[in-house]
Amino acid sequence: MSKPTLSPQAWAIIEARSHDPFAWLGRHEHADGGVCIRVFKVRAEKVWLLPEGGKAQAMKRIEGTDVFEKHWKGGNFEKNYRLRIENHEGHQWEEEDVYRLSPFLGEVDLHLTGEGNHYEQYRVMGAHVREHEGLSGVGFAVWAPAADRVSVVGNFNHWDGREHQMRVRGSSGVWELFIPGLCEGETYKFEIRAKNGDVFSKADPYAQQMELRPATASVVHNPKHYTWSDKAWVENRPVKQAADKPMSIYEVHPGSWRRADNTYLNYRDMAHQLVEYCTWMGYTHIELMPVTEHPFDGSWGYQTVGYFAPTSRFGSPDDFRYFVDYCHQHDIGVFLDWVPAHFPKDAHGLARFDGTPLYEHEDPRLGEHKDWGTYIFNFGRNEVRNFLTASALFWLDEFHLDGLRVDAVASMLYLDYSRNEGEWVPNRFGGRENLEAVEFLKQFNVLVHERFPGAVTMAEESTSFPMVSRPVYLGGLGFTMKWNMGWMNDTLSYFEEDPVHRSYHHHALTFSMVYAFTENFILPFSHDEVVHGKGSMPQKMPGDDWQKFANLRLLYAFMFTHPGKKLQFMGLEYGQWPEWNFDASLSWDQANFMPHRGLQLMQRDLNHVYKDEPALHEVDFEGGGFQWLDCNDSSQSILSYVRRDKNGGEVVVVLNLTPVPRENYRLGVPKPGAYEEILNTDAEKYGGSNLSNAGGCVADNQSWMNQPHSIVMTLPPLSAVVFKPKA
Repeated sequence: MSKPTLSPQAWAIIEARSHDPFAWLGRHEHADGGVCIRVFKVRAEKVWLLPEGGKAQAMKRIEGTDVFEKHWKGGNFEKNYRLRIENHEGHQWEEEDVYRLSPFLGEVDLHLTGEGNHYEQYRVMGAHVREHEGLSGVGFAVWAPAADRVSVVGNFNHWDGREHQMRVRGSSGVWELFIPGLCEGETYKFEIRAKNGDVFSKADPYAQQMELRPATASVVHNPKHYTWSDKAWVENRPVKQAADKPMSIYEVHPGSWRRADNTYLNYRDMAHQLVEYCTWMGYTHIELMPVTEHPFDGSWGYQTVGYFAPTSRFGSPDDFRYFVDYCHQHDIGVFLDWVPAHFPKDAHGLARFDGTPLYEHEDPRLGEHKDWGTYIFNFGRNEVRNFLTASALFWLDEFHLDGLRVDAVASMLYLDYSRNEGEWVPNRFGGRENLEAVEFLKQFNVLVHERFPGAVTMAEESTSFPMVSRPVYLGGLGFTMKWNMGWMNDTLSYFEEDPVHRSYHHHALTFSMVYAFTENFILPFSHDEVVHGKGSMPQKMPGDDWQKFANLRLLYAFMFTHPGKKLQFMGLEYGQWPEWNFDASLSWDQANFMPHRGLQLMQRDLNHVYKDEPALHEVDFEGGGFQWLDCNDSSQSILSYVRRDKNGGEVVVVLNLTPVPRENYRLGVPKPGAYEEILNTDAEKYGGSNLSNAGGCVADNQSWMNQPHSIVMTLPPLSAVVFKPKA
């Protein structure tokens, strides 16, 4: 059979390589007043046009093709019509002709996307249940500027990319298609034909729900069903999360915090159990390791594919909304670990999305993290920056999250991060800073703080890059806070030393105060410290079991009395013996027995003392909140200091970093009168030796340590003692 004579437009559609099927399919009026309607149906034997209130009219197949058409030389045929289709088995159904409809994306949407300023892009890109020209359905939109053709595929069209070919909107690179009759719950992908003829399927970068791995399709989600009940929390967030408020963050990996019969907890069950536990323990916030959708469990969520989709491992997006809502109703904030630094190379993800390096740099010296086997975002491209800023704002907007912890910021800031000479490209000034990433981070922080008052941004940044947590208008990156990785490394290094050697490493604990107020710091003991052979927290500590847990109690007390907000990974609060395993529940049975139970009870009391005492949290980021009493007693490995609140209220902290008790230890104090012992980590209920000061001490007028008064106290072994002047 000879090939029918058709226009290049027609053959592009038939061969599934059209960038504008609307130009030929659908209803078209001619200059002579005639009308032509064409449809392309690959599984149809017969097709009829169904005008509203009129008689069905058979369409004629163009021989040798799956195109059906109907012409009117004169008169007209109404614009609103449906199709009746019959397949080769004789089954019939009716549907709308998608190619008779006008575009649903506005010019403003396209313009803002192109310039990188469409901050609510998640409302138009991806798949959205919507009304269009009086019809209910789903509007699909995706950015793929180098594609030769893009189609929506799913069960509704047998995953056949010939069926629902999209149109590209001018030079924007955005493809769109509205499909009437589809609804939430539909699974779909975008089938893309690259310029070189390769055809492949991709998950929707803007999908708000995805299939449970190992399946990789996107799911149409309608976010309008959930009714929130956290208005009071959200309105009060600027006060709750102000710099002078306590912040004790419990870092959680949802897949391994707790399991039921070795299966994951649903977001809703997790909400109830976590809130009950965190309320009892006294944590103020929960920080979730990435729940952005990811294909590989072993990445812990840090190799993200779905930047707008909560992972389906633990339930639906509305289940996740319930999690956040329930936390807020019980006065607990929720942070999310967010990963804009890099993304995986999985075939269904962002990698080489339209057959070209679209989201990533083409040059591997700029575009690949060889250590992690991932691609690096091209922060110099408007649309890529827009994608990421929209993702960040989406989580705060749609899920009411209270802040974002940004992973691997150092890898974003430096072009030579983990690279040898010759493996990186300098910036336009010849330097090593990634100027485009710096500008992206500034924009991200400004937008978050402008649009969501009280929201917190936290940088995991391990270098000396200046002013990470200073406002953009002052030249900073604009983060609310920065993880104090130097404090964490120095402190753990010190505590791993045998006490007999600690006098030689005294500076490791005092050095942090040299730079403590150069940034707004969070003190982190995160998941990274208890994996990959680093040992669990008890395993890091020297000595026998009693000394290990005494050291841990002392370590946590130092953390919670040191300036800075606090973050503690799950399981650390009771000293789980084994390293963290992402693929199993925490060893909760251990928390029922000493010494784990004692450590847990001490951490609980420590949380409550930290929250109840303004001196321990009100002035974390300025020097007026801290004063050394004695930082030079290296021979006895003793540290002592004062924490102050805004009104001059004080607590006094003394650390004995050896297993030697110190009787009649004289400590200089600023104020006269009685001092109450409000925390002693050596208490019997914590598993300690129960040396104490009978509830407190009374200061005499003997000056000591450059203070006008002093107390004489008993300093238990490997312990922290916290005193508060009695009113």
